Amino acid sequence: MRALNVPAAGAPIELSDLPTPTAGADSVLIRVRAAGLNAIDNALASGMMAGMMPHEYPLVLGRDAAGVVEAVGEGVTDITVGDEVFGHVLLMPPIQAGTLAEYAVLPAASVVKKPAALDHVTAAALPLAGAAAAQSVEAVQPQSGQTVLVNGADGGVGSFAVQLLAARGVTVVATGTPGSADRLRELGATTVIDWTAGPVVDQVREAHPDGVDALVNVAGFDPAQVPAGAVRSGGTIASTTALPDEQTLSAAGLTGTSIMARPTREVVAPLAEQAATGALKVSVSSVVPLDEAADALGALAAGKANGKIVVQL
Repeated sequence: MRALNVPAAGAPIELSDLPTPTAGADSVLIRVRAAGLNAIDNALASGMMAGMMPHEYPLVLGRDAAGVVEAVGEGVTDITVGDEVFGHVLLMPPIQAGTLAEYAVLPAASVVKKPAALDHVTAAALPLAGAAAAQSVEAVQPQSGQTVLVNGADGGVGSFAVQLLAARGVTVVATGTPGSADRLRELGATTVIDWTAGPVVDQVREAHPDGVDALVNVAGFDPAQVPAGAVRSGGTIASTTALPDEQTLSAAGLTGTSIMARPTREVVAPLAEQAATGALKVSVSSVVPLDEAADALGALAAGKANGKIVVQL
């Protein structure tokens, strides 16, 4: 099968032929129709996470996928050959299996039967970003009438977070660019702050002098880049990237939670049903073939993605 992979530690990404994997116990083999790209794909490609979990090579990139079940392993009873499904390769050692390939093995615990109303491209864009957004929103426990800042709203996770918050009756302040402002308002943002126009904290405090009630942060890997100063004392922060240390948070009267998304069936299936009915919009910015997946990962790393990028096979 063709697969986008890192052939050896420190080696550049290449698209090459690899053996087709087989479904082991509690796993599902799918023929991939579409694979969503995520920031973690670049982290794995660069070796950034090699010190956290053992890696084995060749390491196939990609974590999200949608496709058709080719085989199921021992212990899988609720998924059958021929089912149209989507899911995620959960982060478990050793890191080697991926979805940017013609075939992929996914743990059954993260596989969801695809609603008929969702196409494969849309479904493939949902698991990791949707789970990260849902878990971030739950972490800040938003109440109707509160104001929540979503920093990094124009990306995949942020796009979902804006919608999930707005659905709870929250006033959403979103950071984006002038080019993404209309789309973010359509998704439910009340105010869009242009993060390129000046410090986000200053812009938020100008509009909300007392600060916002909570922050969902999905941008910036430096704690200093997290606009914690926009949050009022007593407020909360949930971050999928960086988070100020406990001492800094405590001094500002804040509580914080680092989010490590886990896109299991229980988390993702309700999001899929919402997407199928149109209650949750899945923002796909571009669809590319497998031959262009490496370039698409480069665009994602450069911050040029305005929504999700999906590879279609």
